[in-house]
Amino acid sequence: MRPIIAVTSGEPAGIGPELCLRLADFPGDVQPVILGDRDLLAARAQVLGMPVRLTPFSPDFPVDRGSLPVIHIPLSAPAEAGKLDPRNGRYVLDLLDRALAGCRSGEFAAMATAPVHKGVINQAGVHFTGHTEYLAEKTDTPLVVMMLAGDTPRGPLRVALATTHLPLKDVSAAITPDVLARTLRILHADLRGKYGIVQPRILVAGLNPHSGEGGYLGMEEIEVISPVLDQLRGEGMLLSGPHPADTMFTPPVLAGGDAVLAMFHDQGLTALKYATFGQGINVTLGLPIIRTSVDHGTALELAGTGKADPGSLFEAVNEAARMARCRQQAL
Repeated sequence: MRPIIAVTSGEPAGIGPELCLRLADFPGDVQPVILGDRDLLAARAQVLGMPVRLTPFSPDFPVDRGSLPVIHIPLSAPAEAGKLDPRNGRYVLDLLDRALAGCRSGEFAAMATAPVHKGVINQAGVHFTGHTEYLAEKTDTPLVVMMLAGDTPRGPLRVALATTHLPLKDVSAAITPDVLARTLRILHADLRGKYGIVQPRILVAGLNPHSGEGGYLGMEEIEVISPVLDQLRGEGMLLSGPHPADTMFTPPVLAGGDAVLAMFHDQGLTALKYATFGQGINVTLGLPIIRTSVDHGTALELAGTGKADPGSLFEAVNEAARMARCRQQAL
């Protein structure tokens, strides 16, 4: 049976709805189900000349190519492509809540999320810093790990982050031995349980230039990172590093690992997005469910034009299905 993947259509003024419509011709061995306002999806399909048949979702009936099952969740206010409206901030979160409930109940094997606009959700009076933090709070998960991934000519590239959306001046203080150890344990566990890698090899970056140059350019590698790596190696993990970040993404180094742990956002994601832009995805590790996402934003300027590339959403749905199969096989 094909895994059923809930796909949230995201910010209604952005490109999410039209990217979801493209899933009607999705080639993968998976059944995507769109969560969104049916009238919005139908109107966007008509504007773009997309002959998509929108059908009510039923897990018991297979869907033909060109059809798209939809779980209707009504907008709070009319939506216009390219024009944000804070009145729909709550609607966007309703999509996430419904997808999460379905994943937890077993109705869906996993969820993939189209982009949201953090600013307009906050304008609606809801404190929101991102999908990752929202889902962690909703599932009472104390620590989650953001990992971006994509295929390259040399194989898959997976980059997890020890810290996420922090100013650089706050990064060092945020990398504590406890946080680093918990992050590596989550990464290791999900590479095993959700990716089927029996003994994951993890490459760990240093924080400072040249990994601190023996302490002359910073002490974090000596005082925090290396002791944690030694401790976890003693538990049987295959960890290498701390590697200087400027050479960690070279082919000879990457060949020795299944995933990379970067210390901060731009250290890891600059290289990944250069290598996989338009096809990369975001994966939230540590949750009790499987969640993937596109690695781009709402692209308001492209909304309603039909020019948005669905590659990242396609890959997010495929990856969610692969992870669901791996987890099922591990049970």
